[in-house]
Amino acid sequence: MPRFSVIVPAYQVQAYLHECLESVLSQSCPDLELIVVDDCSPDACGAIIDEFAARDARVHPVHLPENVGLGRARNAGVAHASGDYLLFLDSDDTLTPDALRSIADRLKETGDPDVLVFDYARTYWTGEAIRNQAALQLTEQGPAPFRLEDRPGLLRLLMVAWNKAYRREFVEEKGFEFPPGYYEDTPWTYPVLMTAESIATLDRVCVHYRQRRQGSILRTTSERHFDVFEQYDRMFAFLEERPELARWRPVLFRRMVHHLAIVYSRRDRLPPGSSADFMRRARAHYRRYRTRGAPVPLRARVQHALIRFGLHRTYRTLQLVSALHRGVARTTGELLRGLRSAALRLHYRVQRCLPLRADRAVFTAYDGRGHSCNPGALESAFRDLAPHIRTAWVARPEHHHTIPPGTRRLVPGTAAYWTALARSAYLVSNTAFDHRLVKRRGQTLIQTGHGTPLGHIGLDLQERPAAARGRDFARLLKGVDQWDYVLSANRHTTLTHERVHPGRYTTLEYGYPRNDVFRTATEADVARLRASLGIPEGTVAILYAPTHRDYRRSQRHALDLQRIVRRLGPRFLVLARAHHAYDAPLTSTCGRVVDVSDHPSVESLCLASDALVTDYSSLMFDYANLDRPIVIHADDWEAYEAARGTYFDLRSFPPGAVARGEDELIDIFATGHWRGSRSAQLRSAFRERFCTYDDGRAAERVVRRVVLGESELPPVVPLDERRPVPSAAASLVREPLATMPQPAVVVDSL
Repeated sequence: MPRFSVIVPAYQVQAYLHECLESVLSQSCPDLELIVVDDCSPDACGAIIDEFAARDARVHPVHLPENVGLGRARNAGVAHASGDYLLFLDSDDTLTPDALRSIADRLKETGDPDVLVFDYARTYWTGEAIRNQAALQLTEQGPAPFRLEDRPGLLRLLMVAWNKAYRREFVEEKGFEFPPGYYEDTPWTYPVLMTAESIATLDRVCVHYRQRRQGSILRTTSERHFDVFEQYDRMFAFLEERPELARWRPVLFRRMVHHLAIVYSRRDRLPPGSSADFMRRARAHYRRYRTRGAPVPLRARVQHALIRFGLHRTYRTLQLVSALHRGVARTTGELLRGLRSAALRLHYRVQRCLPLRADRAVFTAYDGRGHSCNPGALESAFRDLAPHIRTAWVARPEHHHTIPPGTRRLVPGTAAYWTALARSAYLVSNTAFDHRLVKRRGQTLIQTGHGTPLGHIGLDLQERPAAARGRDFARLLKGVDQWDYVLSANRHTTLTHERVHPGRYTTLEYGYPRNDVFRTATEADVARLRASLGIPEGTVAILYAPTHRDYRRSQRHALDLQRIVRRLGPRFLVLARAHHAYDAPLTSTCGRVVDVSDHPSVESLCLASDALVTDYSSLMFDYANLDRPIVIHADDWEAYEAARGTYFDLRSFPPGAVARGEDELIDIFATGHWRGSRSAQLRSAFRERFCTYDDGRAAERVVRRVVLGESELPPVVPLDERRPVPSAAASLVREPLATMPQPAVVVDSL
């Protein structure tokens, strides 16, 4: 008996079926049977199913003699199922990597509940993936399993069959079946949740829900959208037969009204001329199933009133008025934006005619994010070493809370912003300056950069279209010609920058100012940072910080972090940080996985952690200054190197152990190799090459040279004389390797 029976009905999806079935068969949890139901599809679906069945014994094909529709095709699959749990997957959707393993682990944790609800993400033909907006309902905090009355918010989720795992014996005992017609998920999902004795949740995206440009049933204009009325008739009949479920009638009634309003308002669903008839039937259902005394939310009262009285023409009139209002607002907004832009251009020209202010400096990082990185460290050094200069920071309003007191806050694109760019003597950024900037005589532009380059940058991207993404290299070089100084952390960065960003600037090979804190922080500072992040005493905190992928439009979730902490045990905790390019969380905070993507200071996160796990992020070069363990997760090195190109093979010269997959990564930590002697040797060689100048005084050298005009600068402290900043869990890190079990997997770098 397999653990899972995955049921996939197939009808006219030959272009997507391969990917769907491969996503199931490639799961890291192989204990499954894949039941694929050919719903008498007129295309090649049947042949594709037979091909998969011939090569993998876990695939069980079911060929129906006639087309019966999605619901009855699922029923046919259930009849052939023998697994402990049933999962339904639409044939144009896919399971995410390691989804079944995560589901299996969560089922075991929660005592094999009747139903496990997991999350999904909508994936678009553009490559964009957006997680379910109601994901907060899937939190794993609190007791589990539970009943629906303990977590009624689950009814706010999309009522579909494929975001749940069902205990097969529970389904058979209750006699659940899918009805015929459209919207077949409605009379299945509600009864399942209402009658389940035990429910659990899994806060993880397990399904990619494909949003097709064309061909989706719900986007097909058809009379069959009237099936929604019969589906709710079945639902309320189910409640009538079970008086113990009467408390759910008001909730179901409100969900019905909302559902009917959606079908009615989508013009691509109902055939022309049928809207009035749909509204009449909606009015009849409203009056038939209305539950008196059940409150209607304030924001839904207009919707309820229109359907209750069958106001078809009023509804359409309101839709038309709303569309006209949006059109007028859009046109007016475009006109106002044009006038504002012209006024700001004139304002900037006028300001450039006024004298420069030698006592002003403007800073920004990552195109308008908060006070951080090299510009942040330099801004602090300006205030300490050159207090006569007034500093300002350019950031979007949501990041203003990161700007320290005494520093002026500027919003990009405002009149104050353009005044500062026109009249400040010093301009500092770690990315490209505003392309509309006109450098004036007497202005000093400092380009700090934001990391030692591993992947190709600058002109080297001309042969890498996936990474360049239409970059204007002429504009790039125009910006380079405005630079006066470029900061560098090591010789590798200097040589690379001067070749791929050719210009007349001066390179300051002084180290990166953002790394100064690694030398100046104390043990008390580390303890305070760990406490602020909620890291328990004695816990090994792993900072996971992957970089972005040029060949993907959406954020890549390469590791199942919940599974990793479960396997490593209670003394490990993961701090997950997304790359700033995505401007979105990497994961959701749950248990011993904490998302810190919105933390203003990555340097603080480095100090608070005991080890770094990354793939190809430049953060590894900075983290090496702490002389703490680094583990590289290089599961897609070939794809990354092909898309962006790299300056050296990280697998041949890593800062620590290298894992090629999730299981190897777990093994590296479980066996102690992450902090073993070989990893320390690799890290030492890496530091000697890339951490030469980061001795804690980089920002001071820049300010003394550029602002104060000094020629005698503080000498660089040799690497072997620098005081390390021990982590709060240093005792754990320094445990003898001999006390740990021997490795189960030997990886290349070890």
